[in-house]
Amino acid sequence: MIRLNTVLTILKHDHNFREIINAGTYSYHCPVEEVFEQISYDSRKVDSKTLFFVKGAQFKPAFLETAIAAGVRFYIAEKDYEVGIPAIIVTDVKQAMSLIAMEFYGHPQDQLKLLAFTGTKGKTTAAYFAYSILQQSHQPAMLSTMHTTLDGQTFFKSALTTPESIDLFAMMAEAVSNGCSHLIMEVSSQAYLVKRVYGLTFDVGVFLNISPDHIGPIEHPSFEDYFYHKRLLMDNSRAVVLNSGMSHFQLVKDQVTDIPHDLYGPQSDNCILTSQAFHFEVGGRLAGHYDIQLIGQFNQENALAAGLACLRLGASLADIQAGIAATSVPGRMEVLTQTNGAKVFIDYAHNGDSVKKLVDVVLAHQTGQSILVLGATGNKGESRRKDFGQLLNHYPDLQVILTADDPNKEDPAMIAKEIQSYMEGPSQVIVDRERAIQTALSMTKTPQDAVIIAGKGADQYQIINDTKVPYAGDLAIAKRYLGD
Repeated sequence: MIRLNTVLTILKHDHNFREIINAGTYSYHCPVEEVFEQISYDSRKVDSKTLFFVKGAQFKPAFLETAIAAGVRFYIAEKDYEVGIPAIIVTDVKQAMSLIAMEFYGHPQDQLKLLAFTGTKGKTTAAYFAYSILQQSHQPAMLSTMHTTLDGQTFFKSALTTPESIDLFAMMAEAVSNGCSHLIMEVSSQAYLVKRVYGLTFDVGVFLNISPDHIGPIEHPSFEDYFYHKRLLMDNSRAVVLNSGMSHFQLVKDQVTDIPHDLYGPQSDNCILTSQAFHFEVGGRLAGHYDIQLIGQFNQENALAAGLACLRLGASLADIQAGIAATSVPGRMEVLTQTNGAKVFIDYAHNGDSVKKLVDVVLAHQTGQSILVLGATGNKGESRRKDFGQLLNHYPDLQVILTADDPNKEDPAMIAKEIQSYMEGPSQVIVDRERAIQTALSMTKTPQDAVIIAGKGADQYQIINDTKVPYAGDLAIAKRYLGD
C-alpha cells in the first residue's frame, strides 16, 4: 500500500508535482489522509482503494469515467478532466508512475542484481545466453521480447519488450518473492522514450549494436532520437559492456569513460579468435573454447557480451561455458531439414541489418538455390521497407517471396509493393504467409538449397487491425510441408 502523502512527497522530490485540483479548487498539500491498496492504469482493474493513472496517447475520458464508476477516488494525470474527484496534476505521468510503482512494490530492484541489454538486434538472444549462464549457479528471472519467467519454472509470452513500469515493478516483486537473485531484461528505446524504467539503475547495461530502426510517426522521429534513447541505458548502469565493433562506437565509448566497463569485439582484447559453425575460441577475460548451438558469428558475439556481463554478476568461467553451450532460443536460427535434404532456417530477423546477417550466415553454409520469405510490419518501423528493398539488391541470386508480417491496419500487398519499389530484381508476392512458406519449400531440389523464413520467429499470431489473430507459427507451418 502507499499513502497519498507519500505519493506527493515522491512527486515533489522529482520536481514533477504541479497541484491538486478538486472541483476547481487548487491545493499544494495533501487534502486527506488517503491510503491506496492498489495502483493501476487499467480502468478495468480498479476499486475504491486504487490510485489511477491517466496515461497513453490512446486514452479516452470514458476510461476514467469507468474507473470512477468502479470506485476510484483520486487519479494522477497531466490535466484536470473535471470529473468530480481530485486530480493530482503532474508534468509527466509516465515519470510519476514509475517512481510511485517503485515505492508501492517496496523497491524490489534493491534485492535483485539487474542486467539489461539494449541494441537494434540480438537483445533476446543475448538475454537467453545470460539466463542460461546465470542459471548454472544462481536463480535468475528474465523479461524478454519472447518469454518472461519470474521463477525459472513457468514461462509466459511477453506483451512488450519492456513492460510498463507498474507491471515491471510488480514482476520484480514477484521474482523476489520466488527467491530469484538476478533479473535479466531487454530494455528498448521505447522504454526510455515513454519512461518505463525511469529512476531505475541497472547493475550492468550491455549495448550490443545500433542501426536505423523503429523510426516512424508513432515511434522515433529520427535515427538521432532512436540512438539517444538507446544510450540512456549507459547513463543508468553501474557498469557497462560495449561492442567495440558497433557503428558510432567512439561516441558511446566516450560516454562510458567514467563508468566501469568491458569492451568486446574486434577493437578489444575480448574478441573471437576463431569461429566455426558450432564452436569458437575467445581471448581476453573469457579466454577459452566455447561450444554453441546457434550458428553465425553474430550469435557468438551475443554470447560473448552475455558472458562478460554475467562475469560481473558473479558467474564463473565454467558457468559461462556451460551456459552458452546449453542455450537455445525459440524462433532464433531454428533449422529444419526437408526430405530432399534442403535446409529451412527460421529466425526472428525483422530489420535490414538482422536480415542481412541471417542471409549471409545461411549462404555461407548452403551453396545451392536459396529462397527468402520476408515481410514488413504495418503501422510501425516504416523505414524497414526501404531497408529491405535496398538490401535485397545485393543478393541477385536470392529468390524472394514477399508476404504478410503483422500488417496491422495496412494492406500487406501494398507493404510488399513498397518493398518492391526499392528492388531492382524480381520477386513474387504471396500475402498468405502459410502459402508463401509452402511455396518456398516446394522450390528446393537439393541438400545444398535453403529456405530462409524471416520475421515472425516463434510468434503464433499475426497483428491485424490491432488484434493478435492466431497463427500456427513459422516453425509449425514449415514442418507441415517438409516433404513437399
